[in-house]
Amino acid sequence: MMKFGKSICVLNVGGTRYAFSREVIKDFPLRRVSRLHACATEKEVLELCDDYDRDRNEFFFDRHAQVFMFIMLYVRSGKLRFVPGVCELSFYTEMLYWGLESAHLDSCCQKRLDDRMSDIGLESLSEEDIGLPADDTRSLGESEQRVALTGRARWLEMMRKTFEEPNSSIVAQLLASVSVIFVLVSMIMLCASTLPDWDTAKRKTVEEHRVVEAVCIGWFTAECILRFLVARNKWEFMRRPLNIIDVIAITPYYVTMALARAGIPGAGLGVAGIILRVLRMMRVFWLMKLARHFLGLQTLGLTLRRCYREMVMLMVFVFVAMAIYSALAQLLEHGLNLGVQNNDYASIPAAAWWVIISMTTVGYGDVYPVTVGGRVLGGLCVVSGIVLLALPITFIYHSFVQCYHELKLRSARCARSLSSEPLQ
Repeated sequence: MMKFGKSICVLNVGGTRYAFSREVIKDFPLRRVSRLHACATEKEVLELCDDYDRDRNEFFFDRHAQVFMFIMLYVRSGKLRFVPGVCELSFYTEMLYWGLESAHLDSCCQKRLDDRMSDIGLESLSEEDIGLPADDTRSLGESEQRVALTGRARWLEMMRKTFEEPNSSIVAQLLASVSVIFVLVSMIMLCASTLPDWDTAKRKTVEEHRVVEAVCIGWFTAECILRFLVARNKWEFMRRPLNIIDVIAITPYYVTMALARAGIPGAGLGVAGIILRVLRMMRVFWLMKLARHFLGLQTLGLTLRRCYREMVMLMVFVFVAMAIYSALAQLLEHGLNLGVQNNDYASIPAAAWWVIISMTTVGYGDVYPVTVGGRVLGGLCVVSGIVLLALPITFIYHSFVQCYHELKLRSARCARSLSSEPLQ
């Protein structure tokens, strides 16, 4: 404990002074500042700051004053953003010095930081960039672990990282591998259940089938419950798309079991039987669980989320063209009564099928125009489909590449920071 100085501590950062009481220093969100309370000698204090005035109990830090002002705004409001006009890497270096990480930044600023680091081919900052020797940095992290993550809080944080971040430790990687195996087994069983000979095989090995299914569901249920219990924010946990997909994939099994106990057969022909078959097929959503463990699926999801405007624009292009060409095709092939009536184009909705497969593929050949005007229209439909689909693809492609590099940098940085934490 701090056994020197006055009850009021003064932080002098680049010439700007901040006064705090000892109790505030003890629980300060910046771990470099909070460690001052644990110092027993001036020698320990000088390991954390650049100079110390015992008479005024003032700690001097030769750091960027304006950046620290924004960091203090984060301490008060909980929001951390970049300082206008200051390099992102310089701001990040100051953050690391005071004990903050990129996760404390707002999402928009995290993206700016990842883009900046990707542009220069940098994945992390070294201890020299922070301005500390490696031993000091290590002791800073260990002290922060002792102060901020003690007892139950430390255990919960360790469990959360184990389940949420597969690259955080060997145990997390093993759990992720087991989860992937269960997903693959459940998908193989779902696909095999649609084979013609499956019912015969199932009657011979009905107990084995039930055991494997119950084990898979039990694993997914236990994993989902544990992740919910160790989550920092329960409401935010329930709002995440992947967690919603987990619940949607698990629920049908328990609904099926409840209906079976109620005496409703799964192979019934009524509404109940249809509902059971639909619920059973919803287990295909288990494949979405793989997005938690594979960077490619995460990149796809992030790209779709960021490019929804371009996707909507693409859909608008396709639907407008489909409406125009289907109306013209119906008129040329069936509506003019010029001696040849193509019944495949008897209505605009029927012609819309031909338009959509012609614009997006080379066509199936099941529906095709027979009049000269219809064939000319078909050629225009194919060419315009190529042009319309190509227009937004460039934006989506560049966004996909950017999202991939961003997630790759974030995963590498997270794995590097978490691998240094002892798993106790």
